Amino acid sequence: MQARIIKAHEQTQPLQPIKKAEGPTQVSEQEAYNAGDWIEPPAPLAGLHKLAAESTILPQCIRAYKDNIAGFGIGVKYIEDIEETPEAEAEYERMVEIIELLNTDQDTKEVFEDLIEARETYGIAYLEVIRNLDGEVQQIEFLHDTPSVRKTVPLEPYIDTTYYNHGVPIERKKKFRKYRQQLGGKTVYFKEFGDPRVMDRRNGVYVESPEDIKELPVDYEANEILEFPIGIQPYGEVRWTGQILGVDGSQRAERLNNNYFINGRHTPLMIMIQGGTLTEDSYEKLTKYMDDIKGEAGQHAFIVLETESSDGKTDFDQTEKPKIEVKDLASILQKDELFQTYMDNNRKKVQSSFLLPDIYVGYTTDFNRATAQTAQEVTEKQVFQPERRSLAWAINNRLLNGYAFQYVEAFFQEPNISNPDDICKIMTAATAAGGLTPNKAKEILYKYLGETSDDYEEEWGNVPLAITQSQNGGGFDLGGLTMALEGQIKKAEGQGDNDQVVAVMKEVRGLLLDLKAQQEEDEP
Repeated sequence: MQARIIKAHEQTQPLQPIKKAEGPTQVSEQEAYNAGDWIEPPAPLAGLHKLAAESTILPQCIRAYKDNIAGFGIGVKYIEDIEETPEAEAEYERMVEIIELLNTDQDTKEVFEDLIEARETYGIAYLEVIRNLDGEVQQIEFLHDTPSVRKTVPLEPYIDTTYYNHGVPIERKKKFRKYRQQLGGKTVYFKEFGDPRVMDRRNGVYVESPEDIKELPVDYEANEILEFPIGIQPYGEVRWTGQILGVDGSQRAERLNNNYFINGRHTPLMIMIQGGTLTEDSYEKLTKYMDDIKGEAGQHAFIVLETESSDGKTDFDQTEKPKIEVKDLASILQKDELFQTYMDNNRKKVQSSFLLPDIYVGYTTDFNRATAQTAQEVTEKQVFQPERRSLAWAINNRLLNGYAFQYVEAFFQEPNISNPDDICKIMTAATAAGGLTPNKAKEILYKYLGETSDDYEEEWGNVPLAITQSQNGGGFDLGGLTMALEGQIKKAEGQGDNDQVVAVMKEVRGLLLDLKAQQEEDEP
């Protein structure tokens, strides 16, 4: 007899893949410390505008950012230097048209100039984005009253969004904010840019069901807001945060100096009376005189003082007559405005927060071409070029990302800061070494002039000039002649003699004759 234990077989479940979060899971400071969904700025933003408006340096710094970042305009270029195709050319023309029509009341670059001015004043600025019925970005408007805008923390749930990377759609999940503007008793709600949901702009409620979406009038659909903060704070942070006390102190110093023009100097004189006292009538006249002498109204005014004896004797008994003496105290007071060094130091601190040299804010006349060129090059590389790239990225990868452009992109144009003397030296050396082609020389020239050049289609356009000349003329050294000519010109300029200038012109004529003779020999 045998006994066996029979057990039921457990059904083993297949291994399930580990699921992870579909979006960022970090906890932000605004989510941790906010009692509600809506976030308030740490300080009234209107106060920043008042400080900037009354400052003696902030308007210049903000104007320099505004003019040099977006002031040169917005252009369109091909992402890669490839042969133009009908598709690429169509994209180019399409983007140019879109950018030109983003705002019909002003140039599109002026919209971004206003945006930069507000951002540097408040630490944040907003664009209101309007789409057409096809969901394409059609219009942008600068939101003028920045302090009246409030926003929420990123709200649950995560929403599926589509991002185009070089024309290829990529799915991402993101939480979006709500915005509202309260001004003059009116409230308007906005949704964050890129939020695909429909919102009622009257109450900020998302409309979920298709039936409700159809019933909501198009005029009541909320527009989108695209924000541009400085830094990582919810409402941004102005660059001159550390200089706020200095800005306020400079304003107080200016008010103190201005007060002297209104009220005059403190204790400008002293009236001494010996052997008597002022009569009541004279005292009242003197008091009224001091009240009325403020400002320009008191110029060229005079006063008559009367005194009486202080010992009570009659005129027959008095041996000494009362004496009135006026002492001028103006010599011990300041001769010029107060706190000049303090205000100048504050100005330099504010400029340093913007990384701007004096030449950009009109505070210096002691510069030459070399120092100005150096200041411009350093400021362009460290300040303006990074800002232009940041704004251009926002245009291409956020504002116009829905168009899925593959071949073209927008960019902010910049000034030509190249030194023509350096270019001349480089081209001369490259020509002498045989490394400069006609197409490259044409490209450099047109780029310096701010124009677009087309390459020569013939093969010789890509052949170095030295090789072409050696093949055609037996080694005629155009580069050497050019360098010799440059040496003669510099020599004449150094001596400053008209005879030397004539000699240079003769040298030029001789070189041109040599060139002509060489060309005639090369011709069959």
